[in-house]
Amino acid sequence: MKAEAEANADADKKEREKIDKLNQADSMIFQTEQQLQELGDKIPADKKAPIESALSALKDAHKAQDLAAIDKAMAELNTAFQAASAQMYQQSGAQGQPGTGAGFQGGAQSGPQGGAQQGGNSSDNVQDADFEEVK
Repeated sequence: MKAEAEANADADKKEREKIDKLNQADSMIFQTEQQLQELGDKIPADKKAPIESALSALKDAHKAQDLAAIDKAMAELNTAFQAASAQMYQQSGAQGQPGTGAGFQGGAQSGPQGGAQQGGNSSDNVQDADFEEVK
C-alpha cells in the first residue's frame, strides 16, 4: 500500500494543486461579485468595465478548469480591482477631508461627554481589589 501511495504521490500533488486553484478562483469570483454589488455606483465606470471583463475571463477559465488561464485572469482581476480601489480611496479622501474634520471634532466633543456619563454610571459597579507583587 505504501508503494502505491508513493507511486501516485506526484499525481495526487498535481490534483491537489488543481483543486486548490479552482477553489481559490471560485472564492475570488464570489468575493468580486459581492464587492461589485456592495460598492455598485461608488466604482467609477471607467474602472468597473475592466473589473467586469476580468471577472468574466476568470469565470470562463474556471469553467474550462484551465489553470494557466485562471492564474492570468486572477492577476488581471487583482490589478483592475486595486486600481479602482485606489481611485475610490483618493476620491473619498479628497471629498471627505473637510467633512471628516468637522465630524471628527464633533465626535471628539461628544466622546468625552458620553464617556463622563458612562463613567458615572459604571462607577457604581467598581470593586477595589488587593494585590501583591510576587518576585
